[in-house]
Amino acid sequence: MILNGKRVDYEVDITVEELLDNLKLEQGTVVIEVDQNIIYKDEYSIKKLSSESKVEVIRFMGGG
Repeated sequence: MILNGKRVDYEVDITVEELLDNLKLEQGTVVIEVDQNIIYKDEYSIKKLSSESKVEVIRFMGGG
């Protein structure tokens, strides 16, 4: 799959939730886009990613 513009290899049919766990990211601090579609948080555990998926992970950062 393409993750934030870089080719990465993950197991077949990994879910968005499993990807975030592997990346050690909390669901509440990110927005996930798969193939140019925003994925709702309640779909993270069921949305499967393929080797052809294009995934963008957008992280929220605090600051001022």
